[in-house]
Amino acid sequence: MGPTVSTAQLKKIARGFENVRAAVGDDLDIAVHCHNQWDTPSGIAISRATESIRPLFIEDPLSSVQYCESWLAMKRETRTPMLTGEKLEMVKQFKPFIDAQAIDIIHPDISFAGGISGCRRIADYAALYRIPMALHNVGTLVRTYASVQLAAATANFYRTESRLGRPGRMYEKMAAGKPPLIKNSIFQLPNGPGLGLEIDPGFLREHTLRGEDWG
Repeated sequence: MGPTVSTAQLKKIARGFENVRAAVGDDLDIAVHCHNQWDTPSGIAISRATESIRPLFIEDPLSSVQYCESWLAMKRETRTPMLTGEKLEMVKQFKPFIDAQAIDIIHPDISFAGGISGCRRIADYAALYRIPMALHNVGTLVRTYASVQLAAATANFYRTESRLGRPGRMYEKMAAGKPPLIKNSIFQLPNGPGLGLEIDPGFLREHTLRGEDWG
């Protein structure tokens, strides 16, 4: 789909989110994820069509990854908080969003936006405008532990994604010894040197593609 939403698609999107809200009730948070698909009128229309379910935020609604004034235009036309940033790098690419106050929540990825130090600088700059930082994370346990350590040291941290809890617990099994502990959606800060993660070399060796060096 995209970049322009049709009337039929908009109706289907609205009904789908309403069905999810009806199924899970008000105790489970829901976000609207758009994968940078839409033009400005469509992004606004989708945001308005899903307002009734009270989403936490609408993520990556516009097809422009970099800052343009369409982001500010959309922010002015919707009541749902907007989140973006997983494809942006370093402070310089987040700065125009923050300076224009065109985004409600920044969303860097620790692997792309300068690592722990780079993301910390982004968070500090956003904090000047009272903008919280979420972390994009669809990576391995190493990336998850790095994100958790950064989160614990960031005053304006909001939340982070992870791939934990999936069937088979593939990512959890990367850890030697104690697996990562999450209780009530809160990641218990790991102890130990570095990120607090000890990798199981046997697991990595077993799951490395043939012909590649697992180390």
